[in-house]
Amino acid sequence: MGRRHDDTGVVAGRPHVPEPAGSGPADNGTDRAKSSFLGDLRTVLAERDFRRLFATRLVSQTGDGVVTAGVGTYVFFNATSFPSPAAGAAAFTVLYLPYSLVGPFAGVFIDRWSRRQILVWSALLRSSFVLLAAALMAAGNRGVPLYVAVLLILGVNRFFLSSLSAALPHVVAEDKLVMANSVSPTVGGIMATIGGSIALGLNVATGNGERGAAITLLVGGGCYVAASLVAATMPRDLLGPVREPGAPPPGRLLSELRSVAAGLADGARYVAARRGAAAALGVTGAFSFLFGPLFLMSILLYRDYFYRSSVGAAEGHVGGLVIASGIGYACAALITPPVTRRLSKPAWITLLLIASAVVTITLGETFIQVAYLAIGFCLYLTRQGVAICATTILQEEVGDAYRGRVFAFYDMMFNVTYVIGAALSAAFMPSNGHSPVIIALVAAGYVVAAAGYWLAGGRGQSPSGSGPGGTIPSAAAQRSSS
Repeated sequence: MGRRHDDTGVVAGRPHVPEPAGSGPADNGTDRAKSSFLGDLRTVLAERDFRRLFATRLVSQTGDGVVTAGVGTYVFFNATSFPSPAAGAAAFTVLYLPYSLVGPFAGVFIDRWSRRQILVWSALLRSSFVLLAAALMAAGNRGVPLYVAVLLILGVNRFFLSSLSAALPHVVAEDKLVMANSVSPTVGGIMATIGGSIALGLNVATGNGERGAAITLLVGGGCYVAASLVAATMPRDLLGPVREPGAPPPGRLLSELRSVAAGLADGARYVAARRGAAAALGVTGAFSFLFGPLFLMSILLYRDYFYRSSVGAAEGHVGGLVIASGIGYACAALITPPVTRRLSKPAWITLLLIASAVVTITLGETFIQVAYLAIGFCLYLTRQGVAICATTILQEEVGDAYRGRVFAFYDMMFNVTYVIGAALSAAFMPSNGHSPVIIALVAAGYVVAAAGYWLAGGRGQSPSGSGPGGTIPSAAAQRSSS
């Protein structure tokens, strides 16, 4: 604390200059990486406003884990509501696609309204939708009304997470964004895993019935209320948006909503002019497209191949897969910051894609349950490593006036490609998920994505360097920390 940040990325009267790879007094391999990680972690956690934004995320994502696991066990491991790959892909489409398509409209609000207020009120709004979903579950509903309620929960949640991403550069110094992007979503993912484990325990304790599922969701809703209270402790204008010098003032809201398509085109031109940002969006979509078939396949394998005689046993063992995946997700935060001091972020993304291909083809073709635990660990590590780097590249290269729209588009691409990948694979996937051909195609897709990304935008960036897009508006904007 005790450092002053202004909104041009200057700390204590001097500009932030990212430390080049290989520099510094502790440049001695593993010891340097470990000390750098711990030092950077202490640095970002020392910022009071970062801690409050961080706490908002953690409490909210604990609720996400509770709600997601509660809905998943209620819907996806029910033989009546989820009997085939096509039905599974349809469920993904209903839950993810509609709000992904309206995501750009949310970006208009994220770039217009106080992001702190968005965090406060969207968390409360989700809790009200949780009450609706819990009531439907208690009544034994597994139809369209429940899907609509869950869709509303998830839709507002993506709005919430996009606001968190757009707000982060306002509470973290520019040269610590990689660390912050490692710590924030990754520890948030760990808390979601813990929330999922809590939900599974609650399901067992309440007898795995409709009433128990409703109780589980109410616990998640309580987390959302708590997240709203934590967000309310931050100053109203802390998280932006901040207008860039010379930028025109926002127009009327309805006019802006009507011109979203034009705004998206403008945003697309803005991103296209920044090669690194465009490539980061593309590689995010490619990874998600390839991950969709694997996620659908894993549910089918556990339910109808590994444990075909007992849906209950399948549900229990999926808990082990969730834990393994969560550990891999967490490891990405430990590995990515020190690696990106020696390698550029695009180089690390490329290597992670290649590693994903190797893991998928060597372990996936075994169709052994233990091997799939290892796949869950490895692919969640690589997936989160790519996400950390891609998010940081976007924050570095996108101006604050565009950042909300870009991150809303980022979420849209992430989810739309995920749904498309799952839907396309469902047409060829056997009912028990056992498909060596799909495994081979996904592995080949990771290799193609790695080559395409490196050629498109991965060759021109130095380790820990900012892209060509300019200045991060603020680490702790327009205030003095004390």
